[in-house]
Order: sequence, then C-alpha cells, then structure tokens
Amino acid sequence: MPRAHVWLMPERQETGGREMDEYGVTMTAGGVGARSGERRGWPGKGEAESEVLVVGAGPTGLALACDLARRGVRPLVVERSAGLFPGSRGKGIQPRTLEVFEDLGVLGAVLDRGGPAPVGMAWREGVRLGEHRMFEEVAPTEQEPFAEPWLVPQWATQEVLLARLQELGGGVSFGTALAGLAQDGEGVTAELAGGGGAPRTVRVCYAVGADGGRSTVRRLMGIRMTGERVDPVPLVVADVSIDSLDRDNWHMFPPAEDGSRGFAALCPLPHTGLFQFVGQYRGGRAEPAEDEVRALIAGLTHISAEDVGEVRWASDFTVSAALADRFREGRVFLAGDAAHIHSPAGGQGLNTSVQDAYNLGWKLVAVLRDGAPETLLDTYEQERRPQAAEMLGLSTRIHRGRDRRGAATRQLGIHLRESPLSRETRTGLPEGALVAGDRAPDGRRDGIRLFDLFRGPHFTLLAVGTDLPEEPPPLPHLRTARIAPYAAYGRGLFLIRPDGHIAWAGLSAADAEDLTDWAARVATPTGRTTAPAPTWP
Repeated sequence: MPRAHVWLMPERQETGGREMDEYGVTMTAGGVGARSGERRGWPGKGEAESEVLVVGAGPTGLALACDLARRGVRPLVVERSAGLFPGSRGKGIQPRTLEVFEDLGVLGAVLDRGGPAPVGMAWREGVRLGEHRMFEEVAPTEQEPFAEPWLVPQWATQEVLLARLQELGGGVSFGTALAGLAQDGEGVTAELAGGGGAPRTVRVCYAVGADGGRSTVRRLMGIRMTGERVDPVPLVVADVSIDSLDRDNWHMFPPAEDGSRGFAALCPLPHTGLFQFVGQYRGGRAEPAEDEVRALIAGLTHISAEDVGEVRWASDFTVSAALADRFREGRVFLAGDAAHIHSPAGGQGLNTSVQDAYNLGWKLVAVLRDGAPETLLDTYEQERRPQAAEMLGLSTRIHRGRDRRGAATRQLGIHLRESPLSRETRTGLPEGALVAGDRAPDGRRDGIRLFDLFRGPHFTLLAVGTDLPEEPPPLPHLRTARIAPYAAYGRGLFLIRPDGHIAWAGLSAADAEDLTDWAARVATPTGRTTAPAPTWP
C-alpha cells in the first residue's frame, strides 16, 4: 500500500494585524485587516473600506462573510435591523450544509445548539393517532458522515455564524440600511443610512444582496422574480412555550376533513423550552399579536389558549415559490432568499441559501486575490440558478403532497456536471462512477481523513491509486495528497474545488498538461506568486 503523502504549497505569511425604516451605523467588531500585495479589481474613485459589501446578516450573508474573511478578503456586512433575526424559522440543517459548516469551522457549535428531528405524532380531536418518522431513516457512511437533518433554531445558527465571523476579525453593522446602489466598470458605490444621521457612501469591488425575499438590492438592480403562489392560505410561524405538551414528538394536527380547520404542527426546539408552531392562518397581520397566536393554536389543535405561555416571536407569510430572473448584474450578486423563495416544506430554503454563499465566496476571492478572470464569476449563476430552480420545484411538490422528503432533500447528490468549470477527461467509466462535478466523498485512507484534507480555503489535488504529477498546477495554496485506491473514487487524479466539488478528473499524471490548462480558468501564475496566503484559525 502506498505511503500517504500530503504536500502544501508554500504560502506567504500575513503582514497585517427586510425594508428600510430607521437607520444607524454601529460596528460590533473590527473589520478584517488589509492584506499586502496587489489587489486585482480594487475599485477606483476613492479609498474603499472593504472589498465586498454583503447586505443582510441572515444565514446567507453571515456564511458568505465567514468564507470571505477566512480567505483574507474584508467583507462589510450591513443589516437594517437592530440585531439578528429572532425567530426559529429555518430550523432544519441538511447533511450537505453540515459539511459546509464543518469546513467553515462551526460544526461543533451547530451540533451543540441542535438535535435530531423527533418522531412525528399525529393527533385528531385530542387523541394520538400514532407515531411516524418525519424523515427517511439513513445511517451515516464513510463517504457521507452526516446522514439526517439536524434541527437548530435559525436564531441559534445565526449566533454561531456571527461568533465565527468575529473570531475571524469581522463584524456586522446593525441598524444600517442600503439606500442606494450604483456600479461602474471599476466597482460599486453604495449609500448607507442610519440613526437619523447623514447617509454614508462606501466604495467596494463587489456587492452581494443577501437581504431576503423583499430584497432592496434586487429592487435597486431591477431584477424581477418569476414564480407562483404555492398555497392560497398563509401560514403563521411562531416560537411558543406550552408546558402541557410533551417534547418527545413533533406534533402534527391534520386539517379537518370538511375543510373547517387547517393544518398545524408543533415541533420542540432543541435546548430551549419552546416549540416552533406552524399553522394555516386567515388573519391579516404580518406579525400576529400574542393573543391571536394563542387563539390560532387553540383553533387548530386540542391545546387551549390558556395553556400557551410565552409567545417569543411570530410572523405570517405567504407560501410562494419564485426565482430571480438572474443572480448577477455586473458587480452585484443575489444570494439566498433574495434570489429564490421556497415553501418551508422539505427544509430547503436556508440550506440552498448557504450553498449559494459557499459557491460564490471562493470565486470572489479567486478574482480579487488569485488573478482569476472576471468570467469565473459568471459561473455562480450558471451553477446555482439551476440548483435553486430544482430545489424550488422539490419544495413545492412536497408542500402539495406530490413528493416526499428523502435523498434529494439531504442535498448530498447535488452535482455540477454540466458546469463549464467541470472537466472530465476520462472515458469508458462504469455507470455510477464518480465524475467531475460531483461532490467529493469523505473517507479515511492511509491515515488521512479526506474532509480534513479538503478543509480550508484551497484547492486539493488528490491522487488515488496513481502518482501525483511532478509539476502541480499553478493554483495558489494548493494541497496535494496521494492515497491507495478507494472504491468511492476508483483510480485517478481529482482536483477538488474549495467548495468540495470535483473540478477536474483524469487518469494519471500523464494528464497534467490538461490540468494546467484548466487551472488558468481560476488563477494565473501571477496570482499564485503575489497574492498573500490567507490564514485561518
């Protein structure tokens, strides 16, 4: 069996330390320190305080900011609200997102703040009808270490991501609203307002709208959303305490057969005394009053209004499915709910949003730091918009009872085989073989855990049952490793992207010239030698 070999490219060390209302500018932590070396795409027209403006501090914006900060790019994150979103809405973290969180360095905290999905319990007229599993039961494997969703209140996920961003030297400007946005060939000018003071103008290389379904960025860019209303009856989501209900089950209350009563559910939120309530709502308030929430629970379940204690947060929303006509307008990008909105059925919205951030982050850095051509940024929409459309359709089918939660909702099968960045040079592969564009599986061979090898802001060249090329491709901060044959991969050379997908696959070191040609799409030799290496905890 060949000896394990890991090689890290030499690196230089760092040289330096929903709509608009009231506005304010308050930094909760310092920005990421400036890097030495030439910055490709640095905007003109005055000094820029950051390179990327991220509008919105939800899971999408915070995940993107963490990814940028660990790669040495300063994000300016602005959030119009005075603090983080307070509700539990996007509580289901899918296995693929757990993998992303492991790479971002927050998996342990996310696991500590959550728990597995409880077994479902159906009720009718106060009588238990029996238990059922909410998700298909799947055991973890060597290739897929996370098999089932993990429930974490959205506010807890956001707290974890914000803490990580602050560890990386970043922060969020809470109470800061985007009032204007303009761009030219050199950068983006944003007008920020808050606290009753004078507007503040900032200049950045790129801007990302991660500001939700009512995105100001999307409106300012004139980008339309196309979609449909999935359900004519709105939903209320609320975080409530109910001492009279056990926390061992996810309690489901089917609608009355005669249509006189709608659907409801109560899911215990891990490590809290709260339940997330979801129920069909025919009221008119965007944020129902506490007594309205109690009355709605009493009307849809056997629980009396008096048994409902604290109502910590509540909101209603229309169940729609819509997709932005485009995800990029010049130097401005849309991500998360700003680009796509889903039914909550199947737990896809937050997860698809985090995947957007994970796809975009490394590409922005490749252009800003590593000499990658601007055309690399076109692949963000080319890769993510079809995936978002697919997840949107899946969520809609699940909501309407035409599909079920299963392998697709776990998102481990998402692939980028049709991407212009995916190059498969091998021929005659058996059906089901791992190919370029697929998610790179985990595993442990020759003392190496592959996800540990991949973790961090770099490409990885993995030789499986073959030799590494004598001259690696000119990719900044490249890691290489050689392991024995592994059935999940077969044999060959595999270049793993920073987001865990296989970018290029070949048979052996004899294909190194083709690999070097591919590498020019994402970096230049100049980018390799002059860009300082990011450091991360």
